Amino acid sequence: MVGIIRHRGPDESGIYMDPHIGLGHARLSIIGLEGGSQPISNEDGTLWIVYNGEAFNYIELKEELIKKGHIFSTQTDTEVLLHLYEEMGPQCLEEVNGQFALAIWDARKNELFLARDRVGIRPLFYAQAKGKLIFASEIKAIFLHPEVKREVDLESLHQVFNFWTILSPRTVFQGVYELPPGRYMVIKKGHMIQKPFWSLPYYAPEDRWRGSFQEAKEELKSLLKDAIRIRLRADVPVGAYLSGGLDSSMVPAVISRYFNNHLRTFSMSFQERAFDETPYQNEMEALLGIENSRTLLTNALIRDHFPDIVWHSEIPLLRTAPVPLFLLSGVVRQNGFKVVVTGEGADEVFGGYNIFKEAKVRYFWGKRPESRIRPLILSRLYPYVFNHAGRGRLFVQKFFSVKSEDLEDPLFSHRIRWKNSGRNVSFFSDEILSRFNGYNPLNELAEGLPPGFPTWDWLSRAQFLETKIFLSNYLLSSQGDRMAMAHGVEIRLPYLDYRVMDFAARLPAWWKIKGLNEKYILKQAAEGFVTEAIRKRPKQPYRAPIREVFFTNGARNDYVDYFFSSDSLKKTGYFNPEKVGFLAKKFRKAEAPVSSEFQNMALVGILSTQILHDQFIKNFPIRDVQPIKPDRIIRR
Repeated sequence: MVGIIRHRGPDESGIYMDPHIGLGHARLSIIGLEGGSQPISNEDGTLWIVYNGEAFNYIELKEELIKKGHIFSTQTDTEVLLHLYEEMGPQCLEEVNGQFALAIWDARKNELFLARDRVGIRPLFYAQAKGKLIFASEIKAIFLHPEVKREVDLESLHQVFNFWTILSPRTVFQGVYELPPGRYMVIKKGHMIQKPFWSLPYYAPEDRWRGSFQEAKEELKSLLKDAIRIRLRADVPVGAYLSGGLDSSMVPAVISRYFNNHLRTFSMSFQERAFDETPYQNEMEALLGIENSRTLLTNALIRDHFPDIVWHSEIPLLRTAPVPLFLLSGVVRQNGFKVVVTGEGADEVFGGYNIFKEAKVRYFWGKRPESRIRPLILSRLYPYVFNHAGRGRLFVQKFFSVKSEDLEDPLFSHRIRWKNSGRNVSFFSDEILSRFNGYNPLNELAEGLPPGFPTWDWLSRAQFLETKIFLSNYLLSSQGDRMAMAHGVEIRLPYLDYRVMDFAARLPAWWKIKGLNEKYILKQAAEGFVTEAIRKRPKQPYRAPIREVFFTNGARNDYVDYFFSSDSLKKTGYFNPEKVGFLAKKFRKAEAPVSSEFQNMALVGILSTQILHDQFIKNFPIRDVQPIKPDRIIRR
């Protein structure tokens, strides 16, 4: 089980065993390089911990624990967390500023404590089989246990084709669950109890920021500076990703100004110009005088490594976007780096996505149906559509057509998108459709919303949905932790420091999106840190090519043709071979990218589902598992 996730921790491994439990660990050594082998115990050996992640404020926590009489034998943050738990119990999680998945075994009480960080940067999965609890950082380790069955959960698969991901605590496999972000679980005498220790913040208007915009801007700069400062704590070199957007440019700019003027950054460029941001990367290189390593992502590379990201993500994917990040983390590791600071999370926290602006326009449309400026607003949001008269313009006007009663819908901001993406469910086979038996993922989502959610303002609701579902369950996993840790690289995300998130939740909506200017306060805070071109450039969503990767430019007849073949589709049984064949034929024959965004997602979703079945159901494990020789073994 440890061997199959050795990519997450290639430096060391360790095992603890007693009559009640076995704990295994693969270590990526970053803090306390010497003497930090896990599992680690407290002074008398009654508590044992295995841990993946970082407690960035461990220095301050350790100072307080020493004052209370705790004795430390290592320089690791791991041991700090163990003593903090010994001192405070589950409440210790509220004191930790970090990203983590951990397990603590109390040998006196025969009690297991599992916990996961606030937003789910680090993964933690579990399953039950014949009276046993099996848990791991990745599902593939759980599947190596001989008593765990491997079968796709069809309702979760349905969710993927609606939400692009799965609602926590589900996974795509039956009987395997994730511990949701911001929760802990206690297991004792056969009983499991889950409790939250944090939730996404929401503030009623009367409880929000009372100071001026200028004061808020300075507070943001101060918080972001400190969030970055503590994320530079490491006993190994720390680099940064540089995409060329505002969010990723601000991070190295702050590092270069205040902490490290010899920063090493890592970027990627694309063969397809529509996805490339090299000119903006060059601007920041020149401004900061940093050393930047750039990797060219060709269509062939993305195609070749697409099966790799399914193996590491352990979920069907509707995008090829994780592949470049997988390849980039490989370059980081090849250059001797284990840690990079990144800009993910800023769009969710400060309102950077088009879906927020879409919701604002549609909300205005519903409130002011008589307004004459509606077409002007639409032309500003989507100028490339309104430059061409005809069906495109009519489609957008229809998209934003809102009735006043629609505004009461708690899923208002996202429902139309999920409705459109949900049409791809039609590609499932008749047998699978019949087994859905009227199941509607949106109903399950609505049942799990926080109390009072319908009374929140439109932006707070939209940000909650985007953060809870898309960020936590997709971006931080399939484009975050999994792609980096595939090469033993740790990502650190200062915009998701809980202090920054809490501060942003207290700001009025119009400081985040002013008119149709997204992330307004962050752009103002970035003045003098990044170039004006980057600060004022329109938001460019991070994407990677699809049709060009799989069906053009001399793409080889390899796994793509096999998994789209009628024979392969019939054997797995998930999809209708005729409908899928028609879709693939459309992509193959087109001389220009005429397919819609949702057809692109359907194509990738079908292909990745077929690959996932092959890797995890039919031929598991698809790769050789190298047995480990533990560096540390404790038997009791």
